[in-house]
Amino acid sequence: MERNQLCWCGSNLKYKRCHHPIEEKMKSHQLNGDIVPDIELLKSKIQIERIKDAAVVNTKALDMVESKIGPGMNTEEINTIVYGVITQHGGIPATLNYEGYPKSVCVSINNEICHGIPNKNRILQEGDIVNVDVATNLRGYFADASRMFMIGKVSPKAERLVRITKECVELGLAQAKPWGYLGDIAHAIKSHAIANGYSVVVDIGGHGIGLDFHEEPFVSYVSSKGTEMLLVPGMIFTIEPMINEGSESFFVDDENGWTVYTADGSLSAQVEYMVLITPTGAEVLAK
Repeated sequence: MERNQLCWCGSNLKYKRCHHPIEEKMKSHQLNGDIVPDIELLKSKIQIERIKDAAVVNTKALDMVESKIGPGMNTEEINTIVYGVITQHGGIPATLNYEGYPKSVCVSINNEICHGIPNKNRILQEGDIVNVDVATNLRGYFADASRMFMIGKVSPKAERLVRITKECVELGLAQAKPWGYLGDIAHAIKSHAIANGYSVVVDIGGHGIGLDFHEEPFVSYVSSKGTEMLLVPGMIFTIEPMINEGSESFFVDDENGWTVYTADGSLSAQVEYMVLITPTGAEVLAK
């Protein structure tokens, strides 16, 4: 763009006072060997506002689940709640029919790492730990977040796993800084998990999001500090490590082709934040 043209992002500022300095800084980092995002991954002001609208609906769905979840509920009821909230607000559950996934939400219990499929015969029991993962498509803009729920009174080891997982996400979030690296987030998460005796799933991670359900980059949680993609204002991605009580190894259900289980049967927990990199830090759009 010409320096005196209005910036492509819709800010109504001239390019030279808006994205030109950012793009010049990206070029400098690239010349130094850093991995930089494609310009398409930097969301415009208008896109960010519409993605935030989707995030509001996503949060409403999780809030409704949180108000109702408890012992004796079957997981299909959670699916019905999520579908109802999202569609009532004009959206579509992003998971529904995504690559053949049959439901509006993922509900993963105890040793299920992710992608648990709701079922009217799966009843939540006292002592279960449950991840509810909701994703929303609102008029072509996407949001994604998940929460851990403890059903009734849980064992001390289950409570500790959920607590440490939440701490891992917060520590990762603290490292989500402009001109830092995705590896900074990963290092903070992995270090805290390992220090507490847990493992981090290697082959499943977070992702960019906003204009599609899954975008670049893949967000690893086992990378080293100072590695992976540069964090640039306008990037939106998820921080969603999967923390296992035992081994990081897993297997996928042969029958449904979706649900991921810990290989050793140990507990697993996951918390997901959707974050926007800003010029001064990171903004949580959904959690």
